[in-house]
Amino acid sequence: MDDQAQPGEPEREQEPEQGEGPLTPLHPNHVKALRVGAFLLVLPFLIGSLVVEVSRLLPPAAIAGPVWVLAAWMVIGLPWRRYKARGYRMGADRLQVVRGLLFHKDTIVPFGRVQHIDVEKGPVERYYGLATLVLHTAGTHNASVSLPGLAEEDALAMREAIRAKIRRDTL
Repeated sequence: MDDQAQPGEPEREQEPEQGEGPLTPLHPNHVKALRVGAFLLVLPFLIGSLVVEVSRLLPPAAIAGPVWVLAAWMVIGLPWRRYKARGYRMGADRLQVVRGLLFHKDTIVPFGRVQHIDVEKGPVERYYGLATLVLHTAGTHNASVSLPGLAEEDALAMREAIRAKIRRDTL
């Protein structure tokens, strides 16, 4: 038997529960921004490995080889895995943020607990048209939840939607 409403019965809309359905992925440019950050992190180690290589203190490629392989994985592979491990779901009254490769973290912020909302953009994020949405809640431990890797327009729209929801609830 199918799930359609019978004549005379009101139609029922099934809205997915919070925690059901796929997470919304971050903007694809977030991978590029993560790669730039990873490259800036490994750059001193790459330079150091070249200095050791040129000084011939160790056999050829004893230090530079492993350092360059590890750096390549950190710049190319790890950002993609971090991107795939993050996502969010915005409901009518809460924001769910999921992240983590080794240690998985699933945070739900009810809009009624939000004190203020920031949209942050660093130089790399601005270059790629990205922003980070930060929700600040009352409390001291884990009082801020950040959601990086959003398109700037999406972060601003989410901030306004949450702000409007908070304003409606307080009036």
